Amino acid sequence: MKDIDDLRARIGACRICAERFAATATRHAPRPVVWFGQGARILIVGQAPGARVHESGRPFTDRSGDRLREWMGVDQDLFYDRARIAIVPMAFCFPGYDAKGSDLPPPPICAATWRGQVVDHLRPRLTLLVGGHAMRWHLGRGNVTQTVADWREFGPDTVPLPHPSWRNTAWLRRNPWFARDLLPVLRERVAAVLHD
Repeated sequence: MKDIDDLRARIGACRICAERFAATATRHAPRPVVWFGQGARILIVGQAPGARVHESGRPFTDRSGDRLREWMGVDQDLFYDRARIAIVPMAFCFPGYDAKGSDLPPPPICAATWRGQVVDHLRPRLTLLVGGHAMRWHLGRGNVTQTVADWREFGPDTVPLPHPSWRNTAWLRRNPWFARDLLPVLRERVAAVLHD
């Protein structure tokens, strides 16, 4: 337990992207959002915190989080129980916006520095890969639609998901099979892993 506490503290103190973030349109300081604990049964791998999460210090405290919790069939108390659900994005800090106000991608240096250490401490029974960055890292596949459509190929312990952002509402409408076929199975797997 001490090792995982030490790792969380080291990630929380990380400032390797301070100059990079100061050069973005948002000119913000690093604020790693670290949300995992020993024994978590589910690992959620996202992209990076957004601006609201940067402010709150808790992952998925936005409409994306509301949608993700609905997809999983869990409430906030369960979702934020670090002993049951670990939320480990590809970058722990909000990357900022570019000059046009678009989200910047997660800096690869974050995953290169921390990801292996975190994964070595976790032994999840179910991993949810949320968005293209997570799918590229864990599956070596970047086409979100095709990867999510092929969800059955990854076995019962890994489920690729589109990002639950409101920006993907059109994608959800174009791909009704996602809600019809994948989400019921996802909810069953989440319930089984958390309650057995």
